[in-house]
Amino acid sequence: MTVLDATLQRLVEREQARGKVHGLLLHVRSADGRLNFKGAAGAADPDIRFPIASISKMFTAALIVQLCDEGALDLDQRVQSALPGVDLGGLHVVKGVDHGPHLTIRQLLFQTSGLADYYEGGVGRDLIRSKDYAYDLSDVLAWARAGRPFAAPDSGRAHYSDTNFQLLDTVIEAACGMSYGEAVQQRICKTLGLTRTALYDAARDGDGRTLPVWHKDKRLAIPGLLSSMGPDGGIVSDTGDLMTFLRAFTEGRLFRPENTSALHQWRKMQFPLQYGGGLMRFRLPGWMTLWWRSPELIGHSGASGSFAYHAPEPDVFLVGTFNQTDAPKRPFSFMLQVLKAIETHGGRA
Repeated sequence: MTVLDATLQRLVEREQARGKVHGLLLHVRSADGRLNFKGAAGAADPDIRFPIASISKMFTAALIVQLCDEGALDLDQRVQSALPGVDLGGLHVVKGVDHGPHLTIRQLLFQTSGLADYYEGGVGRDLIRSKDYAYDLSDVLAWARAGRPFAAPDSGRAHYSDTNFQLLDTVIEAACGMSYGEAVQQRICKTLGLTRTALYDAARDGDGRTLPVWHKDKRLAIPGLLSSMGPDGGIVSDTGDLMTFLRAFTEGRLFRPENTSALHQWRKMQFPLQYGGGLMRFRLPGWMTLWWRSPELIGHSGASGSFAYHAPEPDVFLVGTFNQTDAPKRPFSFMLQVLKAIETHGGRA
């Protein structure tokens, strides 16, 4: 083990020892391959599978961009035209104006639709209470119709809504003629050689070989919910597969390379996060870091404390999970600690 590896392992163990984390995973790799660290602490080993939560949205974004490359979809087409069998009327009414039938794929992908979030509207609360059930798109649309919209479409900022990505799931299935899970396998996993990545399957992932999700000290039994989240939060993977996917996405190996920068059209979301096309951007201002130049992070994280980010300036990739629904913000300070340690060691493995 190198000096930097030992330092990173101590960081992992110290962060897990702070409490409320039953199993912490971290995989860090530099683009040049000189640094390639895998670490774990608590009830986890470095190669165990885990629910990646909203990092799943990056898989959904990759599929949408692929289908646009092929001409099967266009980002600026109306969702209703891609889903003629789904009634979007009354889905998104703001000040008496029904925007549902006019929503575009771009607005869903970039979180600028303003649609009510079905997850925050109830599913998220049920999840942390371990109240389990399955649901489908008809349920999602009913919950969205009953919920309060954030804003009219293209209000000037992003409003995070899982409803957007449930709709994109159906768009993908209609455009490529296969289920979302099959599209992930055929168009992403097969292409990249990912063997441990798939939609959550209770028969496979409830056997102890996949990290269970926790909320504080409660182990959550939520197979129905996880199986229903698919495109917005239902994929299971390990750090090796997730690292391969993150690098391929960042380097434009899943779609035309020029579309990588096209996804980096950032809108303000919740400080200090911005949102692009299925991507988050995180960077702290100097006054919050004692004027240490905080690295920019581009990728995605999830409600369970999962994270998959690229830091462009040091050209380092970071993936892992806290696997705690009460720790969704902890990955950010942790990733900054990791990057600072790498900087201190000059990036040497």
